[in-house]
Amino acid sequence: MRLDHVRRLSGPNVYLSRPVAIARLDLQGLTGHETTDHPGFAERLVAALPGLAGHHCSAGRPGGLLAAMARGTYFGHVTEHVTLELSGLIGREVFFGRTVRAGGPSDYDVILECPRDEPAGSPVVERLITLAVRLVNGALAGIVPDPSADLARVAAVHEEERLGVSTAALARAARERGVPVRRVGGLNLLRLGYGRHRRLVWAAMTDATSAIGMEVAGDKRLAHRVLADAGLPVPEGRVAASPAEALEALRDIGGPVVVKPLAGHQGEGVHIELTTPPEVVAAFASAAGDDGEVLVESYIPGGDYRVLVVGGRVAAAAELTAACVTGDGTATVEALVERVNADPARGEGHDRPLTRLVLGPTELALLARQGHGPASVPGDGERVWLRRNANLSTGGTSRDVTADVHAEVAAMCVRAAAAAGMDVCGIDLRLPDIASPPPAERGAAGILEVNAAPGLRMHLAPHEGACRDVAGDIVGLMYPEGTPSRVPVVSVTGTNGKTTTVRMIAHMLELDGRRTGMTSTEGVYVGGRLVHRSDASGPRSAEMVLGDRSVDAAVLETARGGIVRRGLGYDRADVAVVTNITRDHLGMDDTESLDDLVDIKALVAEEIRRGGDLVLNAEDEASAALAGRPGVRGRDPVVRYFALDPAAPVLAGHLRDGGTGYFVEHGRLTEARGDTRTPILPAEEVAGSFGGHAGHVIADALAASAAARALGVPVDVLARALRSFDPHTRNPGRGCVYQVGSNPVLVDYAHNPAAVSAMGAFVERRWGAGVAAVTLPGDRSDELVGETARALSGTFGRVVVYEDEDLRGRRSGEMTRLIVQGLREGRPDVCHHPAGDLKGALASALDMAEPGEPVLLLYEKLQPVAELLETLGAEPAG
Repeated sequence: MRLDHVRRLSGPNVYLSRPVAIARLDLQGLTGHETTDHPGFAERLVAALPGLAGHHCSAGRPGGLLAAMARGTYFGHVTEHVTLELSGLIGREVFFGRTVRAGGPSDYDVILECPRDEPAGSPVVERLITLAVRLVNGALAGIVPDPSADLARVAAVHEEERLGVSTAALARAARERGVPVRRVGGLNLLRLGYGRHRRLVWAAMTDATSAIGMEVAGDKRLAHRVLADAGLPVPEGRVAASPAEALEALRDIGGPVVVKPLAGHQGEGVHIELTTPPEVVAAFASAAGDDGEVLVESYIPGGDYRVLVVGGRVAAAAELTAACVTGDGTATVEALVERVNADPARGEGHDRPLTRLVLGPTELALLARQGHGPASVPGDGERVWLRRNANLSTGGTSRDVTADVHAEVAAMCVRAAAAAGMDVCGIDLRLPDIASPPPAERGAAGILEVNAAPGLRMHLAPHEGACRDVAGDIVGLMYPEGTPSRVPVVSVTGTNGKTTTVRMIAHMLELDGRRTGMTSTEGVYVGGRLVHRSDASGPRSAEMVLGDRSVDAAVLETARGGIVRRGLGYDRADVAVVTNITRDHLGMDDTESLDDLVDIKALVAEEIRRGGDLVLNAEDEASAALAGRPGVRGRDPVVRYFALDPAAPVLAGHLRDGGTGYFVEHGRLTEARGDTRTPILPAEEVAGSFGGHAGHVIADALAASAAARALGVPVDVLARALRSFDPHTRNPGRGCVYQVGSNPVLVDYAHNPAAVSAMGAFVERRWGAGVAAVTLPGDRSDELVGETARALSGTFGRVVVYEDEDLRGRRSGEMTRLIVQGLREGRPDVCHHPAGDLKGALASALDMAEPGEPVLLLYEKLQPVAELLETLGAEPAG
């Protein structure tokens, strides 16, 4: 068995509303084998990973996997469970897994849940699956594999990549409040909300945190001055640029003193309670760093406290205790440190609620001052200090004292945060007791520091006392109760008509005064301007729009490819539109049938907010049936059907039940709710519909009207938008007609049976007959190419066939042969003519056409078509 490849779906997907990784396994010689075909395999595997015995599997109870292996199960399924177990062993808690057949007879896809905020490019999941395959193969080979060394290396990468404690808490708090969250790359930077409600937060620093406040917090000399000017108690201090100046400060201030860097953080380089000149000189050398300056302050006795101020109020307070161990009369200091570090709450840096203790130079020096070393055995109950500064980052612990904070202490901290200009601020205090008023006498209490982006660990998970939801306080500051975090999101999917429908909806919203972000196959648009040219119908482009703070509403074309390959780029749309679901893209990404397409596109209908609006095509069986899917019903949507024919059974039944629908009645686009009718505009006035002859354009207009009305756009705005929706400027490449000499040239992107049939029907209604110049995408199956060609022959007896520059894996001439074969199957008397390229195809088609007869030009890329028409002097035609 071997791992072929791994791909990641970062957004909601057809398997799960959370990210997943899909690993393609080639079972090779294990194809068709079950675990019972290999005696002793299960026992060896469980010996290597005892936790597998607790896996539920489909039995829904511990031991389910063991029972499955005893009955006989396939090795893809076993690899799924081994990967989940390995993931749990490194603290990467995910629980969903599924194994399905895929590709060839020996291929299986293992689908595994991924943490929401794991970076998209993380190698962790692939390394876990690779290790799982190695363990399974080892157990098959008759050995009990030991994964510990490999797993430790993967665990180190996972710890490096995962969100810090504070940022992870903020992400969790935001999601609990319904605020969308996206991690930016592998950083501790989160993007919260959508569009104009988008905010950024990095640990406990928000995008509203003052840059000046950051400077004040980062410069201890400046912070001392700002706080003192505000009348707040601070230690007496001096800046020293040399050991001599530091000794002078010691003499002026009087011992004991504190020596610390001017711009230090996390307690690094801080030396406390110094009384002798040698101590001060040594501390200067340690703290001066590159700047060559230190701050010498008076030492304030009492307890160490951190008070967190959020939005002008005290959110939490903690009493801090410096790193220490307590003797038991038998263990050495080194053993006591190891015992403390065995606590799973302790980790490296900031990845755990507490930081591991170390015995470095600073700690050893302090031990020596207390008469101890690593091999010393402290007496029973004797507390031995490893650090004097009470920072969590150097191994300290915290005790929650939020409920004890005296009102005068709280007011002092709030004033300090305001003086520094900080929306979120950590205030470091020393005073006798936080539950009492600050002493009035000089030097008995003081604010030591103000901290920007303060760590939240001590409040989220204190060593003692209650946990405080300080992350929720910060999210609440950014999004006060009743403040929206989202803009309206419309997601449009389907086989045909997506791009036109998206563009119509965006035009309607713009005319309604909403600055709209739109994604489509031609690019990303904001406020009607192209900001990024690409095939932008996937999740990356959706994220681009939703991250734009100028956007009031988002309209997203959501294509099959993006869903399959990366998932959705949003969560919980307000309106979902499914134009139709017909045969296309078969043979791609393991999509083999119409049912497969339905399952993929149904995700757009299933991922709407509860009570959102769902727009469905009543005349398309697959689309209309989505309303009955359990995943859709569970969202309790407001269903809005559309149809060209008001007598369409699904629509008529929906209206009888009091539902809302959109259709053409007496030549007018009409909105109906039960028996009530509201005319929108005459069908012949819809721009680009050629007097109502282009039925597919009318259908798109109905779908767009339904979506816009769901967002409250008035009917008169719909009418103005549809009248002004000039296809040449607002819908290029979709049903656009150009005059070339005496012949109209109809340019369209139709490339599947349903779309080709719709264009054929339009040509027959408008002109009666015509010539076609066609290419089809080479990544479709032979069967679908033939079906599309047969549909084309239903209208066109004269066809010029050309191949696109991008053969999409086909051999030269192969697509021409398949298209011609399909044309002949549909119409034996068809007159077909091969052409080498786009230019030759259009020239040949124009030569075939009679004066005034239309030429249908189907293309793969619009830009070459536009350039060719320009060289021919083509003019847009109405």
